[in-house]
Formats: sequence, C-alpha cells, structure tokens
Amino acid sequence: MIKLSKYEIDRVISMAMEDRTPFDSIKQQFNINHGEIIKLMCKQLSEKSFKKWRKRMNGRKTKHKKNFDKSFYRFKSKNQK
Repeated sequence: MIKLSKYEIDRVISMAMEDRTPFDSIKQQFNINHGEIIKLMCKQLSEKSFKKWRKRMNGRKTKHKKNFDKSFYRFKSKNQK
C-alpha cells in the first residue's frame, strides 16, 4: 500500500463515504485502487462502521464511473484534480 499522510487518509475516507464520488476519482488523486481503498477503510473504521459502509456501497452504480449515467451533470470544484 502507498504511504499516505494523515490528511490524505482523512480525505480518502471522506471521499469513499460520499455516495457520488467514484472510486476512480480516488484512484486518480491518490493512486490507490478499489481493493486498497477497502483495506484502508477496514483498518481506519470501526468494525460496525465498516460493515455499514460496505453494505451501503454494495452495488452502488455511482461509485464506479463505468456504471455511472453519463447524462447526469456533476459539479467539479476548481480545487479538485
């Protein structure tokens, strides 16, 4: 796993928790893949929180760009890579 600062770990967790932020965006910004995100979340969250997050993310189309509806407009901040 890639070494991340405390700030980067917090940012990855907050992005992973957001319903509409695709895992691909996290990979692009932090160079960690889907499996590494899951491992990070498991390590950083309590067991109960991790299980709730995994249940919520299971099958969510908006977390994977390939499944995302292209007609849906997404705002992108100028500060976001």
